[in-house]
Amino acid sequence: MAQLRIALAQTNPTVGDLAGNADRLVAWTRDAADRGAHLAVFTEMFLTGYPVEDLVLRTSFVDASIATLEAAAVRLREEGLGELPVVVGYVDRAGLAPRVGQPKGAPLDAAALLHRGRVVTRTAKHHLPNYGVFDEYRYFVRGDRLPIFRLHGVDVAIAVCEDLWQEGGPVSVVGQAGAGLLVVPNASPYEKEKDDVRLELCARRAREAGCALVYVNQVGGQDELVFDGDSLVVNDSGELVARAAQFREELLIADLELPVSAAGPGTVPYDAGDGSTITVERLVLSQDPVEPYEPAPASVAEPLGTHAEVYAALVLAVRDYVAKNGFRSVILGLSGGIDSALTATIAADAIGPDRVNVVLMPSRYSSEHSLADAEELVRRQGLRSKVVPIAEIVNSFEKEIDLSGLAAENLQARVRGMILMGLSNEHGHLVLTTGNKSELATGYSTLYGDSAGGFAPIKDVPKLMVWELARWRNAHTDPGFLLEAEEPIPENSISKEPSAELRPDQRDTDSLPPYEVLDRLLDDYVEKDLGSRELLAAGHDPALVARVIRLVDLAEYKRRQYPPGPKITPKNFGRDRRLPITNRWRESTP
Repeated sequence: MAQLRIALAQTNPTVGDLAGNADRLVAWTRDAADRGAHLAVFTEMFLTGYPVEDLVLRTSFVDASIATLEAAAVRLREEGLGELPVVVGYVDRAGLAPRVGQPKGAPLDAAALLHRGRVVTRTAKHHLPNYGVFDEYRYFVRGDRLPIFRLHGVDVAIAVCEDLWQEGGPVSVVGQAGAGLLVVPNASPYEKEKDDVRLELCARRAREAGCALVYVNQVGGQDELVFDGDSLVVNDSGELVARAAQFREELLIADLELPVSAAGPGTVPYDAGDGSTITVERLVLSQDPVEPYEPAPASVAEPLGTHAEVYAALVLAVRDYVAKNGFRSVILGLSGGIDSALTATIAADAIGPDRVNVVLMPSRYSSEHSLADAEELVRRQGLRSKVVPIAEIVNSFEKEIDLSGLAAENLQARVRGMILMGLSNEHGHLVLTTGNKSELATGYSTLYGDSAGGFAPIKDVPKLMVWELARWRNAHTDPGFLLEAEEPIPENSISKEPSAELRPDQRDTDSLPPYEVLDRLLDDYVEKDLGSRELLAAGHDPALVARVIRLVDLAEYKRRQYPPGPKITPKNFGRDRRLPITNRWRESTP
């Protein structure tokens, strides 16, 4: 057996910032070298960030990616880090002749091995995901080469992200070729309770390949996606060896005892078991095992509970969206209700209360407790607040145009949206929209009113979970949260009956079923894609099924205009769920 110390660089790259990501590559590699690592592994498409979407269809972008990779190899050598092999993700091209149905330029979701100032070998993702938030047949062609490099006597193979999730392909070939270690760079987006799925997957694939497995995952927010890290190392029996924390950058060090290989270098094609052939290319970096050393204690982070991980995902998403898009501050309307209270708290935890601006905009229908609850939240959290009564502004509109009923109610929401957007224009704040998933599903929002904004932190959070997260946050904190207040959300904001307060004595239940009923039905219809017959078979009330289906289907045009927000469920509105606006298909209820 031979020893290897592997450094897993669980990092937060920025899409398109190739120079900045390269700087981070050097800094993290230096840290890995200082900690005695024999191999450093970075995440999928680290140099370009992930996902880059249509940027990969630009020749200039792919050229820059390849040039950055080659320059990084030289820079590592020049800075005294060339002896430490580095696996890093980037975008390459396949060099195929153009043809119909192939992405322009034939881009590759690639990974490379850097050593002694050069790019020693390259590989690319074989399985291209085309489900959920992924659309990789649009962007990439599949790779068909699997490098296995000898490092201090151990044969190390490289596969990329989805190659772990699908049957056959690189994992099958690794098992046939007999590597001692499989390293897998990933950019695997967060969904609640996904961590146990990943661990079970890594354990199964390690047993199938007959070798230890290193799974290093990206962390950070990128538009609607959040990456939670949760990098893993398992041995050849699938037993957990090391695990990184969720939602924060970390250099995870794992000391492994691995079999010394006797196979010689060469190039051999293998049946991948999925109807394709993968060519294994063997090369030698170093033959002799390292001198025996005392292994470092293994670090195994405890996975977060459901509410803790969801809340951490929302905080990270807001923090990165603000920072990576160059905003200095945020602004939102604070009503005293639970949705705006939770949104404000998430923002304060993400960027600090001194950078969170809230506007209290009471109308003629606002209750006394609404203003009092909002003021109490401001006091507890130390937010920057402003009170702008809207009654007279609404009156001015009503003197010029004749509106009644729903149109008059929506006018109030649109006045509030106009005020927030005006203050955003004046001061450069990012407007946070405060609607939850249940409201967004049923169209219970006003276009250009409460739906106006630049980012929607709780867009993918059902109403029941909004309450649960508020209670969880009042009972917990985290070293990464920037808000130090205890119980930051007033109890009355959590416990009172929700209301938009756009007419006298209004309640959400005037227009919607109780959320305990509604959220269960929405989960079945939106998340699970059940049709009307299946919904009835699941025990839902027939009249309610017909009503909610109609509300959800008719609100598609509103959702299409809603700001982006972090995905935390298996199917969010946006990248996951794509339905036509112009659409005469209607679910029929027997």
